[in-house]
Amino acid sequence: MNEETRHPLLKANSVITDVKESEEDIVLNISLRPNKFTDFVGHKDIVDNLKISIQAAKQRSEPLEHVLLSGPPGLGKTSLSHIIAHEMGAKITATSGPAIERAGDLIGILTNLERGDILFIDEIHRMSKVVEEFLYPAMESFQIDFIIDKGPYAKTIKFNLKPFTLIGATTRTGLLAAPLRGRFGLFYSLDFYKEEELARIIKNSSQLLTIKIDDAAALEIAKRSRGTPRIANRLLRRVRDYAQVLKMDKVERASASKILDDLGIDQAGFDDLDRKVLRLILESFGGGPVGIESLAASLNEEVDTIEDAVEPYLLMAGYLKRTSRGRLATRKAYEHFGLKFNREQQEEIF
Repeated sequence: MNEETRHPLLKANSVITDVKESEEDIVLNISLRPNKFTDFVGHKDIVDNLKISIQAAKQRSEPLEHVLLSGPPGLGKTSLSHIIAHEMGAKITATSGPAIERAGDLIGILTNLERGDILFIDEIHRMSKVVEEFLYPAMESFQIDFIIDKGPYAKTIKFNLKPFTLIGATTRTGLLAAPLRGRFGLFYSLDFYKEEELARIIKNSSQLLTIKIDDAAALEIAKRSRGTPRIANRLLRRVRDYAQVLKMDKVERASASKILDDLGIDQAGFDDLDRKVLRLILESFGGGPVGIESLAASLNEEVDTIEDAVEPYLLMAGYLKRTSRGRLATRKAYEHFGLKFNREQQEEIF
C-alpha cells in the first residue's frame, strides 16, 4: 500500500510489531495481563503442569522449584511469572539480566527476599558471567559467598538466604550456560499461538478496553498478529484509536481489515521491517542464502533486532529457512510478493 493512501494519523514506515515496547505499551500491557490461570489463554499443557507443581509445593509448604521460561518475545513469559506468584500467594520481585550489572546488585535483591518469594529475571541470558556464577550457590543451596578484604587478608563469608523461587525468562536458550540451565527444576518452552487463541485474547482485551468488536473482526486481527498476544493487543489498541476517531459503534471485519491495511500490516502479518528483510533477500541476494550480518548491515538494523523481532515468525510461518550458508527465502515468500520461484536455481544452492 502506498504511503499516500494511509491514514494521516500514521507515520511513514511505522513498525507496529517491533519487539521493543514504549512506556505506554508497557503500562497498557500490564493492565491487560491476566493474573490467574483461569484467565490465561493458550499453552494448556504448560499451565496444567504448572498447576500440579504449584499444588504439590503448597501441600509441602515449600517454595516452588526454580522455573525457566523460554520463547520469542510477547508470548506470555512475564504473565505466567506473575500468575505463578499469584497462585503461590507470594511476593514477586522483577528485574532483568542487563539491569544487574554487578554481583553487589544481586546481593541486595537476594537478601531482601522472604521465604517463598519469587525473583523474576527477564532476559536472564544477558546477565554478566560474574553475576551468573554468583547466582549458582544462591539457586542450589540458598547461600551466597562474598569476599571481604583483598590479598592475603581476603576472607570468604557465607550468607544464608531464605528459600526463594527464581523464574528466568529468555528468548535465547542457547546463550544460557549449561550450569545455569541445569539448576532450573522446571523448564518450559512457549510457542506461537493459534489464531483462535489470539481471537479469544482479543475479545477479552476488547472488554477491558471498552471497545465493541465482533468475532470476525477479532479473528481478522488475530490472523495478522504473528501468533503473538503482545502484538494482538497492540493492534487492537490501534484499531480502538481508529474506532474512536471515526466514531464506530462496533468494529466489524471489513473495518478491521481496512484499518490494518492502513497500518501497513498485510494479510500475512508483515510490517514494513518484515517486508524489507524479505525483499532484500529476494531482490538483492537472489533469494539467498545470505548471512545475518549482511542483512543487518544492508538494512542498517541491529542483528539482535532481526533475530528476535523478525526471524522467529518468518521461520515458523515458512517464509524463511536457516541453512549452514545463511538465510534462504522459500517458495512461500516468492509467492507472497508475486515473484517467480526458480526451483532449479534453489536446488543448485543445496
